[in-house]
Amino acid sequence: MMIIKRRYELEVSANQALTFLQATRLFAERRIPFEETHQKTLHIRDGEGRFTNLGLLLSDQCEHTTKVAIFQGTDFSIFRDRREFSGSLLTQLQEVGEYVQQYNRIRSEFPGLIRIDSYDYPPLALREALLNCYVHREYASSAATLLHVFDDRLEYITFGGLVSDVSLEDLKLGISLSRNEYLARVLHLLGIIEAYGTGFPRIFEQYAKSSCKPVIETSPNAFKVTLPNRNYLVEHVGESEGLYEAYQYIKSKGSIQRKDLQTFLGISQTQAGVLLKRLLDKNMIFVLGKGKLTKYIAH
Repeated sequence: MMIIKRRYELEVSANQALTFLQATRLFAERRIPFEETHQKTLHIRDGEGRFTNLGLLLSDQCEHTTKVAIFQGTDFSIFRDRREFSGSLLTQLQEVGEYVQQYNRIRSEFPGLIRIDSYDYPPLALREALLNCYVHREYASSAATLLHVFDDRLEYITFGGLVSDVSLEDLKLGISLSRNEYLARVLHLLGIIEAYGTGFPRIFEQYAKSSCKPVIETSPNAFKVTLPNRNYLVEHVGESEGLYEAYQYIKSKGSIQRKDLQTFLGISQTQAGVLLKRLLDKNMIFVLGKGKLTKYIAH
C-alpha cells in the first residue's frame, strides 16, 4: 500500500500576513476568480480561512529562494554572474526563466541557401526542467533551489529526492506523483503546466535528434537534472553517439578505466575504446599508466 504523509502545502502557514500581488495579477489575466471562497477551493486557505503553506508559496512573502550562478568554462572555478530570486513562486518562475534564457545562445549554420538556427538548450526543455524544480521540491526544508550554468551544461538542483514508489524509469515514462499536488493544480489552472506527467518525456523528446542526452541524478535528499549544451557538443566534442556522455562520466569520476565506461554506457570493449580514442584525439582527456592499470582522466 502506498502511504503519503501529510502534505506540507496543506499545513497552516506560520505567517498569516500574506499578500498576493503577482498571484492576483495572473488570476485576473486569465479571468479566474481569486476571492477567499476560491482560495479555499484551491487550498490556499483552509476551511477556517487561514492561509496554508501553499498560500505562503504563492504569496509575495514566500520564504524560499532560487539561486542562479553563471560560470566560465565547465567547472566551478570562475564566476561570471550570480543572482538570487525571491518572492512568490509565480514570480520566481517567470524571472528565473527570463534570466536563464539570456544565456541560451543561438548557433547559426548555412548548410545551403537557408540559415538554420539552433539554441544551446531547447527552450521547452529549459521550461519543463524549471517547472520540475518548483513542483517537486521539498518545501519543508529552507534550502534554496540551485541552477548552475556552465559552458557545456545547465544543472537544476532541488532539495527532496524521488517521491516514494516512483523510480527514474517511471519519471521518463511520464508517471507522475507530485510532492506538491495542490501547487501543481494551481499551475495547471493558470496554464503554466499543460498536462500532468509530461515534463520529463517532453525534455527527452527535445534531445531526440541530438547525440547528447539529459541526465537525471537522485539521492535520498536531492534531485538533479542536467541539460547538455547541444551547440557546445558540436563545437568542442563532436556528434559521435555517446561521446558527450563518456566525457561527462570521466569528469564526474576523476579517473576511470575502459571497463568502467563499458559498464556505464552498456557498450562493448571496442566501442569504449573508440570513444576514448576520440576524446584523446581532441585532447579532452589524457592517459595515466599502462596495460591493465591504464586510467583515463579529464583535462
